[in-house]
Amino acid sequence: MIRSTLRSALRWLPRGLAAALLLVPLWASAQVLPAFTSTPAAGGGTEYSLSVQTLLFMTALVFLPAMLLMMTAFTRIVIVLSLLKQALGTTTVPPSQVIIGLSLFLTFFVMSPVLNQVNDVAIKPLMDNQITMQQALQAGSAPLRSFMLGQTRQEDLALFVKLSGHQALDKPADTPMTLLIPAFVTSELKTAFQIGFVIFIPFLIIDMVVAAVLMSMGMMMLSPVTVSFPLKLMLFVLVGGWELVIGSLMQSFVH
Repeated sequence: MIRSTLRSALRWLPRGLAAALLLVPLWASAQVLPAFTSTPAAGGGTEYSLSVQTLLFMTALVFLPAMLLMMTAFTRIVIVLSLLKQALGTTTVPPSQVIIGLSLFLTFFVMSPVLNQVNDVAIKPLMDNQITMQQALQAGSAPLRSFMLGQTRQEDLALFVKLSGHQALDKPADTPMTLLIPAFVTSELKTAFQIGFVIFIPFLIIDMVVAAVLMSMGMMMLSPVTVSFPLKLMLFVLVGGWELVIGSLMQSFVH
């Protein structure tokens, strides 16, 4: 279930990244980088070549979906919602597109303070030609680094420091991105499965009770899922399940 949802995410994420792609013309104009360069050729012709720096930047755009998956709150949210769907016992409701769309908007909600800081310290100064692109990247990565450090467990970070053979870090802010990103993803996976386990417990109890009642009544040919699914759905609606799950999920992110 989770694997199919993640495959759907990779298919739908490019549409969600359309806003990010709008920064490409801004970056190009700020750096005054022509997409193509022309040089005179023999016989009065002209040869065109693609700028290497522009080519490298366009290639980096391929990693935008991976950045959204691995460096934001998206991983935890989509896994928890997928586990909730599986705990309810539904197969097609809500559709994977709805899960992905809701996860994207909840991700933007959680990341909005970070995005506002990036806009203030990096994008606006770059638009006003106050800083260079390299300075903007360094300034813009600081709020994102702070967010990731706030969600990363110390033991996970220590694990990757040990595995890489990196020297001991004086302070968390000195953590390189090559160590911080895998540690952050590992922490997010661990947190998501912990939340999913808590979500599974009440639905598992309902399944066990229904199975025991049906067996005591001698109705072994009747599938417990047929009876337990309406009960789980009713319980989820009566207690305001969506509000509880989404509210708890949003509060689990420490800023």
